Amino acid sequence: MTASTHFVLGGARSGKSRHAQGMAEALSDRPVFIATAEAWDDEMRDRIARHRADRDTRWHSIDAPRALAEAIDAHSGSGAVVLVDCLTLWASNLMLDEADMDHATGKLVEAIRRFEGTLILVANEVGFGIVPDNALARRFRDVAGRINQAVAAAADQVTLVVAGLPVTIKSGGA
Repeated sequence: MTASTHFVLGGARSGKSRHAQGMAEALSDRPVFIATAEAWDDEMRDRIARHRADRDTRWHSIDAPRALAEAIDAHSGSGAVVLVDCLTLWASNLMLDEADMDHATGKLVEAIRRFEGTLILVANEVGFGIVPDNALARRFRDVAGRINQAVAAAADQVTLVVAGLPVTIKSGGA
């Protein structure tokens, strides 16, 4: 199997996770799902439950709300198809911990570049909206944008999902 990295971006409820899941299921009968979400409240618990219900028994799931690079490395070389959903929640988790985001992003990009297999990463595109009205929200938007740029540069293929429709942004590592 040739190594490849696919980065799937989109807005909230754009269909990006469904698109990425379909890609993984088409490529493997035993895909790996690396989840970054944490259930901080009932609404998030419901979202997590809905996402889990969308995956059938062929999926192997791992929770990695912070140690994402390590989780990716753990499956490298196995020929696995790995889906990470999502980088935006991972960034939020690390920001709440006051982590060094540049260092964490660097570790993530290194893991992406080392990965042997098929890696599909999902993130929200948060830069299309209005400028947030508070410093924390502006910092989050900026951090998410920098992560997305770094991951897109490392990815072979980048797809933007809009209203459930995938639009190729980058193909073949170009």
